[in-house]
Amino acid sequence: MVTCTTNVPILAHARLFPCACMQSGGPRWRVQLGRRDGTTANLTAANSLLPSPRNNLTMLQRKFAAVGLDDTDLVALSGAHTFGRAQCQFVTDRLYNFSKTGMPDPTLDGSYRAQLAGSCPRRHGNRSALNDLDTTTPDAFDKNYFTNLQGNRGFLQSDQELLAVPGATTAAIVGRFASDEKAFFRSFAAAMINMGNIKPLTGGQGEVRRNCRRVNGS
Repeated sequence: MVTCTTNVPILAHARLFPCACMQSGGPRWRVQLGRRDGTTANLTAANSLLPSPRNNLTMLQRKFAAVGLDDTDLVALSGAHTFGRAQCQFVTDRLYNFSKTGMPDPTLDGSYRAQLAGSCPRRHGNRSALNDLDTTTPDAFDKNYFTNLQGNRGFLQSDQELLAVPGATTAAIVGRFASDEKAFFRSFAAAMINMGNIKPLTGGQGEVRRNCRRVNGS
């Protein structure tokens, strides 16, 4: 199992999230070795492939499927929002101008919307102000993210989309995880391993960085 202390800088980035998850009450999983760091980056390609907080369910499913991840992976990995914080700029459209209607997102719980509006006012607010993704247990890794979705209290549009589409396969998975935390933990650990296996650089590809923040020699 992964440990939470290391004196080797190159391993720190690989171990950061597993340690945060475990120390907050979440599951453990084995971090596979051998994946090397890339030497180039492409912001345009990354933005086209990475899920957006404003993506609808169809787009989320398409982006996950494109890298070999299924609906269970999608829902389980979204469950990482059981802790952490996000800026007001990612929710203001849901509060005041959802889909350019000039109205709030109708799937957003009224009392939760009022709470968020207090933190993220329509005018003269701080777009960078942070809000808990899970207001019930913001610092614990648990199943409350999914029970929040059942109460229409998902912070990001991409969160609530998992449950907002009637009959969607993701809705059943949300319900299963909301009622069975162990099932969520098992699926989350498996999904993290699946995500780590997306097009890994191995052998002579890429490099092992001496400083994980920069390409060697830069």
